[in-house]
Amino acid sequence: MKRTTLTAGTRGSKLALIQTRTVTDAIRAVAPALEIETRIITTEGDRNQRDSLTKLGGRGVFVGEIERELRAGTIDFAVHSLKDLPASQPDGLLLVAVLPRGDARDALVSRNNVGLQQLPQGARVGSSSERRSAQLRALRSGLDHRNIRGNVDTRIRKLDNSEYDAIVLAAAGLERLGLRDRITSHFSPDEMLPSVGQGALVIECRADDKAAIDLLRPLDHAETRAAVEAERAFLRTFGAGCSLPVGGYATLSGDILRVEGLIANPEGTRIIRDHASGPARDAEALGRTLGEKVLQSGGRELLKAAKPRG
Repeated sequence: MKRTTLTAGTRGSKLALIQTRTVTDAIRAVAPALEIETRIITTEGDRNQRDSLTKLGGRGVFVGEIERELRAGTIDFAVHSLKDLPASQPDGLLLVAVLPRGDARDALVSRNNVGLQQLPQGARVGSSSERRSAQLRALRSGLDHRNIRGNVDTRIRKLDNSEYDAIVLAAAGLERLGLRDRITSHFSPDEMLPSVGQGALVIECRADDKAAIDLLRPLDHAETRAAVEAERAFLRTFGAGCSLPVGGYATLSGDILRVEGLIANPEGTRIIRDHASGPARDAEALGRTLGEKVLQSGGRELLKAAKPRG
């Protein structure tokens, strides 16, 4: 039966609502007669603004409650930042569409627009990500690395209130919030490899909801999907319990996909990085191949040395 109304589930932050509006506008462009309602859902990551994301369990802390609502049928689809999702998709749920990727890079935001190398010794740099902190330590010594939580507006307010001298955020989020002018500089992927899926929005629905799938599937962007499938396959090679900093980023040139990946210790003193290239149709296999290369080059030893999460 043809659906006339769909309910979207999303977090309630300003950024999440903007991203959901981006998705619902895209849906209306292909299904103008469809009514779309939005349901705001509070997640564990929203409730706990004190502990680091690693302590909370890393990927997944912003999606668990939303996926429960999806399974229960109180929402028909969910909008996520792909970087928030665990690498393995839960049974019964489907990533029906990956939208065209935004800027995947990380960005430095500093008080008085001071560049990374110009920050004074001991400058307090905030990040919610061990991946960012580890790579930042490798780029520049002598900084005071501190955990920072909260939505983007909250983090920038803490910066402006002099709690931090600089913070590192996803460029895509800043741009979607209209805060591009706050960016001091972007980190190239060579300097700081992004998080798997960073910059991409994804729509998740129930795998047995054919009506929703038929409505949402046209939004899928093949090039972005190939890239993030390779990145997620790379991440999966380290196992669900991996708490170490991991980065992955794939780019497409014609039909050839190049995926880069790294795993590091939190101190940034050991970073194992490699790449793999091949046909885009083999995206998942490329990601697995790269993961095995990184494991064999020292990644396995890093995993063995890491403390179990929690």
